[in-house]
Amino acid sequence: MRIKENVQVFITGGTSGIGKAICLFLLEKGYKVFIIGRNPNKLKKLQEEVKVLGLEDSFNGELLDLENLEHVKERMPKIWNQYGPFHVLINNAAVGFGGIKGCDYMQLFEMIRINLNAYLYLAGYFSQQMQQDSLSGDIINIGSMSADSREAGSTGYVASKSAVQGFTESLRKEVNPLDIRVCLIEPAAVSTGMQNMSEKKKIEKIKQQEMLAAEDLAKLVYFILQQDRRITFPEIKIKALKQII
Repeated sequence: MRIKENVQVFITGGTSGIGKAICLFLLEKGYKVFIIGRNPNKLKKLQEEVKVLGLEDSFNGELLDLENLEHVKERMPKIWNQYGPFHVLINNAAVGFGGIKGCDYMQLFEMIRINLNAYLYLAGYFSQQMQQDSLSGDIINIGSMSADSREAGSTGYVASKSAVQGFTESLRKEVNPLDIRVCLIEPAAVSTGMQNMSEKKKIEKIKQQEMLAAEDLAKLVYFILQQDRRITFPEIKIKALKQII
């Protein structure tokens, strides 16, 4: 098995929520982590937290907006050469979206670029680079149980997560022969900024076992990465015990 200290992890949406929780947890477990996000204040805060933990030597990150895929395409080879090679891609960045009836089409297209197009592009880029560098790699896509529950009033978001579900399965069949594992994690409600409720209410729901904490996803990702290379998890659904979905 690989020694985790030599494993480089790339996380999208790493400055908050699930991405941030995964970043901090993997750093504490000895991984080297590179994150991208688009909020400068959140990136600065994360850098400060990493420094307090004494893990700054294993951490790097930069501002990169996944909505601008042309810029992403331009930056990725430079990031790979300077901070890579990367053994793990965690496609996590996503934005919420409601129903499509009467929606702003520009906001709709922005959501698709972040929730789907960026996943597709980065999965393709990383799998190609992993193959070229002869790496045993992992691609983990963070999806949503919304792809199956398909709630009313969440049409756009459901469409994007359903697409992630489909392409992840196809990607797995494409790259598993290259020693690249592919896993889709589909959580139910997670205590992140995407939940339209107060922090106090989120804490209450976590205590009542009706909502996941972001750290729950971080622990799951770590578990997946720790398994022997012969083991792969094509799809994992995770929910709070008492959330009805």
